[in-house]
Amino acid sequence: MGVKQDDGSIMPTSEQEKISDELDIRVKKFLRGEKTNLEGLQDKKLKGQLAVREELFGKSAQAAAKAEKWLLPSEGGYLEAEGIEKTWRIKQESIAREVDILSARSQYDIVLPDLGPYTLDFTSNGRYMAAGGRKGHLAILDMKNMSLVKEIQVRETVRDVVFLHNELFFAAAQKKYPYIYNRDGTELHCLKEHGAVLRLQFLKNHFLLASINKSGQLRYQDVTMGGMVANYRTGLGRTDVMQVNPYNGVVALGHSLGTVSMWKPTSSTALLKRLCHKGPITAMAFHPNGHLMATAGKEKKIMLWDLRNLKDEPLQTLPGNADTLDFSQKGLLARSTSSFVQILRDSSGTQNYNNYMTHKIIKGYQVEKVLFRPYEDVLGIGHSMGWSSILIPGSGEPNFDSWVANPFETSKQRREREVHSLLDKLPPETIMLNPTKIGTVKPQRRKEKKTKVEKEADMEAAVEAVKGIEPKKKTKGRNKPSKRTKKKQEIVANAKRPFLEQQKKEEEQVARKKQKVIEQVELPTSLQRFSRKKSAT
Repeated sequence: MGVKQDDGSIMPTSEQEKISDELDIRVKKFLRGEKTNLEGLQDKKLKGQLAVREELFGKSAQAAAKAEKWLLPSEGGYLEAEGIEKTWRIKQESIAREVDILSARSQYDIVLPDLGPYTLDFTSNGRYMAAGGRKGHLAILDMKNMSLVKEIQVRETVRDVVFLHNELFFAAAQKKYPYIYNRDGTELHCLKEHGAVLRLQFLKNHFLLASINKSGQLRYQDVTMGGMVANYRTGLGRTDVMQVNPYNGVVALGHSLGTVSMWKPTSSTALLKRLCHKGPITAMAFHPNGHLMATAGKEKKIMLWDLRNLKDEPLQTLPGNADTLDFSQKGLLARSTSSFVQILRDSSGTQNYNNYMTHKIIKGYQVEKVLFRPYEDVLGIGHSMGWSSILIPGSGEPNFDSWVANPFETSKQRREREVHSLLDKLPPETIMLNPTKIGTVKPQRRKEKKTKVEKEADMEAAVEAVKGIEPKKKTKGRNKPSKRTKKKQEIVANAKRPFLEQQKKEEEQVARKKQKVIEQVELPTSLQRFSRKKSAT
């Protein structure tokens, strides 16, 4: 016997019982503790309301358990070679022949030779892409419909583009200043305080736009209120390598002397400085979990660092140069130099990256930026002749959470998410190297004693505060000038009294300590004299 399924096949009873037991275990995980005992309640109305609520809790737990059970497997989806085959020898043409039509549409080349090189950025849900050409071309594309939303020509150099909290706004680092545009291409703001910006990054949980300019000036601007949150001079020279750690919101900069510095908006000095390479740093990327950092240097080495335990030696050193680096949602590492793109994979789970896939664009094309598209097995490549998109199996997260990022969200859902994200906006003080310290109790610190000059200044401030107080006017005979002067002197004396009493107490304590020290010194000497007299007798 068994149960008939939708496709007409019959599921065996033993398999059905096995799935039922697995679902029961998952339901317990989502239930809010044990079921409430309603037998002892006398209030029938309250009892009915609680019964309905318990039923809703049970239904939601069952729905969550079924969704978790039948989700696509988070592990898998990678290319698997057979026999003597190698995954890095498989061409994009071979992959395109085997995938579905929608996936095959994600493989394309846009050739714009007069406007490149191009830099790219995706929204957090992967639905929209912003492309910025060095010759002033800006474009917004809908990757779901493969359609152009808007394109404009700003007629000056564009060095970087970045989306803000959603696809409605994006920032472009142009020749003199960064500008903020809306989705229709209308210029909203010119951020003249930032100067000639080389790189832009947006901290989505804090609504902060971070920039680094030609003179090594790091700035943070709040895009909700429009105010400048921080403005620091790094003191390490010009840099065009800038990334944000998604785990803690710390901004990392790569400098020409091989140093990586990490910054937060509430500290004028770097949180961390680390010598990672012997030459200038050319690229940097963070793993989605925030604990792994990849850096590339001019000495043709790529190094992987564990940010939880920064030892002298990196976790892994890979040979080769990289002008740009990027991690995918599933941990694949893409690197590119000249017209060659390589994807590395940690197949063993021990943070040991090996060659996974390779791709060569047309000879002569110079890659400007590689960037994985969220929730898709797609890698975007911006180069000197336009931009391209290739398929990288296993790079994207197959199961998206619609409360975090929904690639299929409607305009109403976008508005709701924008309101919720503004309500959940984190203050700049929450950015730190170890965010788990938030909410912990600081150890009690002893109050530092004030110096003599500070005490005198406090007393003078108290006296000045009471000098302006006029005594109340009293009846005739009690309001003479001599009595008013005497009253003012009393007010000043009363203001000084607490400070003088505190000073007297401290002097007495110091005198007692000195007396104890004298007694401790004199006691052994008197005992010595007594012992000498006794021996002489």
